[in-house]
Amino acid sequence: MITPRFTCSQTAESVIISIYCPSTRASDVEINVDGTLFSLHINPYFLRLNFTNALIEDDASSAQYDPSTGYLTVTLSKEIKGQEFKDLDLLAKLLAPRPTVQEPLFEVIASQSTAEDPDSLVSRAQNLSLYDKEISEAAENDWQLPQQVPPPEQPTLSVRAHYGFLDMHSGYFTNIVYTENEINELGAQIENLTPSERRQRRIQREDEKWDEEYYMADFADDDNIQELIQWTNPRVSDPDSFSFTDKENMMMLDMPRKECKPSIFQTVLLFAYAYDARTTRLDPTPESAWTICSLTPCFSALDPPPYDTEIKLSTLQLSVDEVSASLVPSYRRSLAFPLYRSYALAEKCRDDVANILLKGKRTIFRCLLEMKDILDNHEVYYVYSKIWLGDFCVWTQANARLVEHSTISSDTVNVFASNDILIQLGINVKDTLISKDSLGWDIEQLEAIVSQSQDNARREEDSDDE
Repeated sequence: MITPRFTCSQTAESVIISIYCPSTRASDVEINVDGTLFSLHINPYFLRLNFTNALIEDDASSAQYDPSTGYLTVTLSKEIKGQEFKDLDLLAKLLAPRPTVQEPLFEVIASQSTAEDPDSLVSRAQNLSLYDKEISEAAENDWQLPQQVPPPEQPTLSVRAHYGFLDMHSGYFTNIVYTENEINELGAQIENLTPSERRQRRIQREDEKWDEEYYMADFADDDNIQELIQWTNPRVSDPDSFSFTDKENMMMLDMPRKECKPSIFQTVLLFAYAYDARTTRLDPTPESAWTICSLTPCFSALDPPPYDTEIKLSTLQLSVDEVSASLVPSYRRSLAFPLYRSYALAEKCRDDVANILLKGKRTIFRCLLEMKDILDNHEVYYVYSKIWLGDFCVWTQANARLVEHSTISSDTVNVFASNDILIQLGINVKDTLISKDSLGWDIEQLEAIVSQSQDNARREEDSDDE
């Protein structure tokens, strides 16, 4: 556990505790007040303060978290109004554990044998209730976790990396080693790696996870995969005109109010959604959040497109070749990480992405809301919703007013605000051909080996029948 930086102040009525715990989820905060003892737990932070006077939680007490600064402000009422709390600036004293009561020492003048029947001692021990044992154990340990005053923040020469939608975020993974983030491929250095280093680690991780035998087994026995391929995605077959549900309307109201410049590359996020929707038949499972994050390079390695260095970020029109370059990492990851690893299934997911784009902004937005809801309800991967999907949903609803201050011409903005550019992108995605050679693995050779083996087996079977 980490002891966070904190300060304490007071008014005549209350004590104010300001705690620095960046990149945390306010809903996970656990606060307990027991007389003079205040404790707070929010993974990975733990803080226990022992004040000189008693505090209480009442209607005047509150806890407010500001995600922009990372500070949690807790206001607790004094049990006795107007009472002065001393030494609030002595942080080490506040962190000191509550003193334990010491048993008095006695001098033995004389002793008398008090030996008891061993059977009697056993019976008395057995009669101790579980509650008595817990009280005894708690009294002995007092459940005190070690704490120390956190050192002041030191200036560093390293440059903190920026990531997320249009590289607008940083600091969200400062304490990632204390979380169960299984998709992180960058390790503890995630906040300091350059974009080129992140991309290098992503490619290395994909090569490590690639399993030729796994792929050949799925290619040879693909009955389940063929059922997934034959399934029809309702988001593609539904009519273009529909009404958002009450839940979707509430999610829209909770969207951040911010301006973003257009970036057409973010549509590759839909590939991971299409894969999970097809493999779960649009009924998300507890593994859906992991699947979506693992198949999205923007999440697992903070490595967004473009993956072709000749493409400029300001581009609003993507050619078929540029779309192909953007989808190659998604194909690679779909063949290296999830349960079903099939090139044919990846092709079907690309077709789903194209059809979703062709249906326009409203359908895209509904799919993103479903994807966002999956991540928002995960205790670890919700962070990717904060730094990617929330902003992407705002971008999807973009209109001329959102980009009026950008350097893009008004004509381009009007085109972008309509569905035209998304429909054209959908056409290019549908026309895209992701060759097996472009994935960097010997897929065609492996498939040929499996096909040849199956042909030989069939010929041997026919020979036996004759």
